[in-house]
Amino acid sequence: MATSTIVWIVVAVIALLVVIAVAAVVARKQRERARIAKSDEIREQVRQDSVDVERREALARETAARARAAEAEAEAKAAEAQRLKSNADKHFSHATEARSDLEERSLHADALDPRVKDTDDVDRATQAYPDGPADRRGDAVPRNNPVGHNN
Repeated sequence: MATSTIVWIVVAVIALLVVIAVAAVVARKQRERARIAKSDEIREQVRQDSVDVERREALARETAARARAAEAEAEAKAAEAQRLKSNADKHFSHATEARSDLEERSLHADALDPRVKDTDDVDRATQAYPDGPADRRGDAVPRNNPVGHNN
């Protein structure tokens, strides 16, 4: 073989190596640009999703605040209900005592009245006032008379 053929083979091999190297560099740059584009796309999507997440967080905070307000209102209403129930219980107790006192006074009046002939009422009056028609204080009518008369 001639020297010139060997030189041409070496030049062809070097040229082929340069073309392969250039192709590898170009391919690497394209992959790099594609990765940069993909990462930019992901970052943009993260920014958009971040706005949605912030809206959801704001909604969650608002809902939690409303829940706390509703709980506070419910506690206040429960306390008011308990106070009203307590007042109602006191009123019922006082009314029951007053009703009992009225019944005793009525029975006492029946026991004193000679016109009352019902023996059951007289028996109940003597049970209410076992010492006789006057109560233990000697009054004909109990002193806690709601009308305010002691006759």
